[in-house]
Amino acid sequence: MPALYFAKLMEGDLTPALEAALSALFGGPVSARRAALIPGGASKEAWSVDAETPQGPLALLVRRAGGGVIYAETLTLANEHAVVAAAHAAGVRAPKTYGHLPDVAGREAFVMERLPGESIGRRIVTRPEHAEARRKLPEQMADELAKIHQIPLEELPFLPGGGDGPAGARVIERLYQEVDSLGEPHPAIEWGLRWLREHPPRSFGEVVVHGDFRIGNLLVTEAGLVGVLDWEFCHVGDPVEDLAWPLVRAWRFGADALRLGGLGPIDAYLARYNQLTGRDVDPASLFFWELMGNVKWAVGSLTQARRHLSGKERSVELASLGRLAAEVEYEIVKLVEKAPA
Repeated sequence: MPALYFAKLMEGDLTPALEAALSALFGGPVSARRAALIPGGASKEAWSVDAETPQGPLALLVRRAGGGVIYAETLTLANEHAVVAAAHAAGVRAPKTYGHLPDVAGREAFVMERLPGESIGRRIVTRPEHAEARRKLPEQMADELAKIHQIPLEELPFLPGGGDGPAGARVIERLYQEVDSLGEPHPAIEWGLRWLREHPPRSFGEVVVHGDFRIGNLLVTEAGLVGVLDWEFCHVGDPVEDLAWPLVRAWRFGADALRLGGLGPIDAYLARYNQLTGRDVDPASLFFWELMGNVKWAVGSLTQARRHLSGKERSVELASLGRLAAEVEYEIVKLVEKAPA
């Protein structure tokens, strides 16, 4: 059987709280035969649970609130649950959901099916057993984005991000505010923001945007893509924001020469998306949102580090993200220097 997220045994016993919350959700006694906290996840916990339920034995994933958020507009777990349910209903390869849990040991959570597959980016882009998956993934990723961008906005009225003016301009202004809130200078980030403000892209309308669609948030088997995870940053925005996000260098996992998430060139990916949507996204618009993605991740990395430095959530992982911000700032400078005319 493919690895199930490479879970590690939990530290501290959350089993009684999980069993109580799941029993209320399923309307009868639930016994957790195994509960494991999956490593990784900078802002949310993920618990792998093998449960005996009134519906029979189920392999569950319980997504539970962490100690903070990366971006101010991060969805609540209740709203993220609604998004995943809507995506699954729309035919997106998103997990089936079972319901929202208002309280699991003092934090909200929601429950979904646990799909098989690998989500660790470095393994996906390097391991020989995923060679066939890497060949298929560009077009499979385009297929999923096309379906996500067709979800009716009226089904998810709570999504943030909408407003007057182009979506890109709204994102830039929000990022300026988040940089200012850091309370320290970051000239590379501000240079990137200035370039973005002075070079507005062509608009492709506004759609449901996943917000974190990339290698690392996709479940992959040797046969290819099986699941789209981590919808907490879903919002209303320009579809090219999603299309360009997996191009951000941080999501290439060491295979830096392969622009699309460490998988390969972007040609088949972009062609497939344009074929399915009729949007005819051009390279200049893709570049704008690739640069925007690097700026956004630099700000996000610094925000995560602040959670550690402030004492709100002491974590070596969060602290290390602050160090990664310098690498992203270097990428921002390189991108601006080679920006298309």
